[in-house]
Amino acid sequence: MELFTPGFGLVFWMFVSFAVLFFVLWKFAWPVILDIVDKRADLIDKGVEYAQNAKEQLDKAQADADKMLAEARRKEADILREAEALKVQIIEEARNEAKVQAKKEIDAAKLTIEQAKKEAELSIREEVGAIALRIAEKVVRQNMSDDKAQTRLVNTLIDEIENQN
Repeated sequence: MELFTPGFGLVFWMFVSFAVLFFVLWKFAWPVILDIVDKRADLIDKGVEYAQNAKEQLDKAQADADKMLAEARRKEADILREAEALKVQIIEEARNEAKVQAKKEIDAAKLTIEQAKKEAELSIREEVGAIALRIAEKVVRQNMSDDKAQTRLVNTLIDEIENQN
């Protein structure tokens, strides 16, 4: 049982060696250990701060990217609306131009038809006039074969001229 009940000398020397070891550790090792622990704590704090800054920058970059994406989508929608309006305007201008061109062609065709009609009427009148003159010539030759008929025709023409004036 002596193992469980140490003697006074043993306890004294164990206490002295513990006190010396404690004093040496407290004087030399403990400041170094505390300095290392403080440096490690600062490093960890800086790491946490750096991580928080990085997270904030990432969040800010994500928000900026979302804003840019929304702006790009808005611009895309604006461009598409402008393109649609331009398309409608171009189609309307083409229709109006086609209507104007068709009206010009119709007017030109009407003018050509009118001129052709006048020329045809003039040609028909000339032909009818020529035919009428030939018929009148034949009738007058037959009727004017004697002198009495010629005198009567001349008197009738003179009377008509006097009545007109």
